[in-house]
Amino acid sequence: MEKTAKTVYIADDDENIRQVIKTFLLNDGYAVEDFPTGDALLERFSSAPCDLAILDVMMPGRDGFAVLTELRKTSTVPIIMLTARDSENDFAMGLGLGSDDYITKPFSAMALLMRVRAIFRRIEFENKKYRPAEDGKVGAGDLTLDEAGRSVLLSGEPLPLTPTEYGVLRHLMLHKGEAVSREELLNRVWGFESIVETRATDDTVRRLRQKLNGSGVVISAVWGYGFKLEEAQ
Repeated sequence: MEKTAKTVYIADDDENIRQVIKTFLLNDGYAVEDFPTGDALLERFSSAPCDLAILDVMMPGRDGFAVLTELRKTSTVPIIMLTARDSENDFAMGLGLGSDDYITKPFSAMALLMRVRAIFRRIEFENKKYRPAEDGKVGAGDLTLDEAGRSVLLSGEPLPLTPTEYGVLRHLMLHKGEAVSREELLNRVWGFESIVETRATDDTVRRLRQKLNGSGVVISAVWGYGFKLEEAQ
């Protein structure tokens, strides 16, 4: 049976940018739909969710951050933000709200395509990157991670996580009690390394801490190095 193409939605008010991105993605085998506003993407997503969304920050109507926030209320779909070149605040805002990656304007369409490939690659082939658990399940405190189902239970209840949050939590759980560097997380989870993007690890860990607040595990910072997951005492 032929494999169904992954569906990517693009929201950007610049038609030229949408068409360039769409052309590259279509040529790479993805199914693509583009929208001039984030509101139009949300309306389409409500009836037919996509596999990945690309959101421009500055759009008429609801901006990219508002659309990201709305999507995160019901979905953990991977999201890439297109941000202004000179605004580091965009990086922090997008990551803090739950985006999985970002790329700055002006950008290379091929660079964006590589980011899309990287996200799908880490979702589909994650088990090949990490030390596998013997029974496909990893436990820490009241957390249970099921690798086969790519799901996490907290005290027996499903814990909603974005693909990036899942990847970071999984790697930390597999290395429970060990210090894991930011560089290792970037390489293993994001699939790239960069000085600016090291803040991606910090923002993802911050979101995980919020979701794990009151649980039986803690993620502590290892000063100047990275993070460590341990069972709460």
